[in-house]
Amino acid sequence: MKKRKILIVGAGLGGLSAAGCLLKAGFDIEIYEQAPSLGEVGAGIQMSANAMHVLNYLGIGEKISAQSVRPEAYVFRLHNTGEIIDRFALSDEHLALHKAPYNQAHRADLHNLLTEMVLELKPNSIQLNKTLKYFEESDRGVRLFFDDGTNVIGDILIGADGVKSVIRDQISGKVPATYTGDSAWRITVPKEALPENFMDHVMSVWMGPGKHAVTYWIKGGTLLNFVGCVETPVASDESWTAKFPWEEMKSNFKGWHQDIQTVIDLADKNECFRWALYNRPVVKNWSTSQATILGDAAHATLPYLAQGAAMAIEDGAVLARCLKDVSETSEALNLYQRNRYDRTKKVVETSNANRKLFHLDNEAEIRAYFSDRDEGASRNDWLYSYNPLTTVLK
Repeated sequence: MKKRKILIVGAGLGGLSAAGCLLKAGFDIEIYEQAPSLGEVGAGIQMSANAMHVLNYLGIGEKISAQSVRPEAYVFRLHNTGEIIDRFALSDEHLALHKAPYNQAHRADLHNLLTEMVLELKPNSIQLNKTLKYFEESDRGVRLFFDDGTNVIGDILIGADGVKSVIRDQISGKVPATYTGDSAWRITVPKEALPENFMDHVMSVWMGPGKHAVTYWIKGGTLLNFVGCVETPVASDESWTAKFPWEEMKSNFKGWHQDIQTVIDLADKNECFRWALYNRPVVKNWSTSQATILGDAAHATLPYLAQGAAMAIEDGAVLARCLKDVSETSEALNLYQRNRYDRTKKVVETSNANRKLFHLDNEAEIRAYFSDRDEGASRNDWLYSYNPLTTVLK
């Protein structure tokens, strides 16, 4: 029986994870990426057990773990004093509970490992400089048309082409993007530039009026990752590579804890990035009879739960299962959407709610919120406990 050929648009973390799962399930794949070279921008990324199950299955779990940090705990701190208001254990407890680790890694390291894995399974399967214009479906399959005048045909199309997805727009129409009012700074600081024994190996959320910051170690503890989300009246570019003046970031966090000041002071003043954060609703209709979407194209997620990449990785694993178990393509794509919609919607909505929590106006409100909520138990119950390789498909 001839292998079904699956065309994937987008060679980011979601597209590559899906490609690996599909290749292991016995499908043929081709990936088309608009960028002129493979790579990943950004810095820190968090991979909880729900995503690590897939990376382990793909054979890169130990490799990314070797380049990661396993944080001891997830802690919530006051912005000015650093007092820990709440915490829950990660590291050994996370591994024991969910049978996979919680890793904090550099996005580029994970992207490199996924790329190598796909190319080992199928050499020359990724084509660059391929910007999709549109696709057409017929009884012969689905055909992609690119800006360079070329076209290709396959049996199934997967849009892993991000928040500005051409495939999503063709399937379900343009999704409105609403500025959240937040912009996110990102910087990294090498360990050797910081004071000795600076910051514990924990995942820290620093909460304050109108803004919050996240700090954690990556690259085996040799690099400190800082993300600072600040309420900003005027939206700037929705770009991970837009640079802004260091002095503006420093001013944004005036009065914050000395550890935050130290990180900002030691940052490379020419490498201060800031991007505007936009809200997009979860797409209700993900699929046609031969095409579907995954990751940010379907459910763009604010970075307030650290699950955006994890959801894309989960998508790819579930989609591969559905296509393997159900021979009729449209039924398989419907099964995939049915089993991903509610979960990804909950992640998006929880991320949105965290934005309000992290920016509460005063200490009393923060203490009141955490006084009657066990954040660790909640996440362990529904978020981290999910295994996309074994969850029952309904």
